Amino acid sequence: MTHTATPSPTRVLNTARGTFRVAVAGDAAAPPLVLSNSLGTTLDMWAPQVGAFAQSHRVVRYDTRGHGGSVVTPGPYTIADLGQDVLAILDALEVPKAAFCGVSMGGHIGLWLGVHAGERLQALAVCNSAARIGTVQGWAERAAAVRQSGGQSMQALADSAPGRWFTPDFVRAHPDTVRAIQAVLAATSPEGYAACCEALAHSDLRADLGHITVPSLLIAGAFDPVTTVADAHAMQAAMAHAHTEVLQASHLSNLEAPQAFTSAVLQFLAGAPSA
Repeated sequence: MTHTATPSPTRVLNTARGTFRVAVAGDAAAPPLVLSNSLGTTLDMWAPQVGAFAQSHRVVRYDTRGHGGSVVTPGPYTIADLGQDVLAILDALEVPKAAFCGVSMGGHIGLWLGVHAGERLQALAVCNSAARIGTVQGWAERAAAVRQSGGQSMQALADSAPGRWFTPDFVRAHPDTVRAIQAVLAATSPEGYAACCEALAHSDLRADLGHITVPSLLIAGAFDPVTTVADAHAMQAAMAHAHTEVLQASHLSNLEAPQAFTSAVLQFLAGAPSA
């Protein structure tokens, strides 16, 4: 597998909360599916999935605030900010209700939406994520380092990312994919990245998971050192209509195990009640 080019054109979408880089693929009349990227990546991370997803859904990808071609506002951000951005994108596209799939930070945004805007969700796939990711101190230190050293810190994060994101076997077998995703992280806005670190630092949704009533899929990577299988099982225990799928991958499972990831999400969406 290689990190392929974006299979659908991107555009700048004006919303009530600023401008966002988006890409829309699939039949305009098909059920909408929003894809949300992980910290330090862009909508291009979904290249392995979008073609298959677009056969049955209107696929909406976007760059999270602070990332890629979307607005970079001064931080700190909150997860509520990032969740409200999704709602603003849906409003701008005149989409009243959508399925949502996010990886890592994107999955955590999905949890916030499930708690606070469940009426806008048809189904929720939370992938390689958790209701509490990392520690306040760890995120605060990373944000401070990035703000102090800027691009130098982003490059250092990119250099160390493969060990957090992929298994050693995948890194050896797919160097082009790894280098491509590293380059995206290195080019991410330091302020945008730091502000999203601060959003994750102060978000703890563990006590709120019982409010999520939308059908939910929790995807975990068997070798994920960041958000573990245990994190997925803990979320499942607290949620009314959730089940867990464990893939043979590390943290960016949609890139490391693209076929298994795509199949798991599509099977889940096919079984979720229609609007």
